[in-house]
Amino acid sequence: MIISISHLSVGYSPSLPVISDINIEVKSGQLTCLIGENGIGKSTLLKTLAGFLPKMGGDLLLDNRDIHSFSQRELARQVSIVLTQKPDVQNLTTEEIIGLGRSPYTGFFGRLRADDRAVVDDAITAVGIEKLRGRMIQTLSDGERQKVMIAKALAQQTPVILLDEPTAFLDFPSKAETFQSLRSMAHERDKLILLSTHDLELAVRFADCLLEVKDNALQAVSAADVKAEMRAILDR
Repeated sequence: MIISISHLSVGYSPSLPVISDINIEVKSGQLTCLIGENGIGKSTLLKTLAGFLPKMGGDLLLDNRDIHSFSQRELARQVSIVLTQKPDVQNLTTEEIIGLGRSPYTGFFGRLRADDRAVVDDAITAVGIEKLRGRMIQTLSDGERQKVMIAKALAQQTPVILLDEPTAFLDFPSKAETFQSLRSMAHERDKLILLSTHDLELAVRFADCLLEVKDNALQAVSAADVKAEMRAILDR
């Protein structure tokens, strides 16, 4: 899977894009981290890549096919997304929430077959939340919920997984564990994983590719560039 972006503009108004003239390719088998200050457009870009927001201009292709040529069901089999907001559901178990990731493949009533349950089991194991399987979603901590939503995205079996600040509610050891897990998923399962983060130290350590949003533009940057920025911040 390759996401090919050419002269893409994203935002909420064609006359005032949040990020403009984006030209980049993002490939499967890599963990790509999107960095930049708060409110600069990272979430807007991810929502556009997921098809939640229309592009303001330019081209956005998934394996050489325009994203807007996909039906909603087709796109749900290509791209999954984990947002920062808490899931607005209650009275479902962790396992049931993760099972919702199978909805692009189930029938009208959403009944899980044996192979669907095997995929759910695999996602639970991959994220390391076996002990949470039977817990009700409203009893989980913010960090535990975030892990459940990552497992749900994995159960969706999409080649592309987008994550908006997936470690926002985690302590540092859990953040590092999550980065390591996502990198392993990208490498071992040939997933295209793109996440936004403010954890620059972890992004430098684990990312295969770094993309920075700055001055209404997006560009690839090196680990050395990011380390220099971190030093400059500390020296202020």
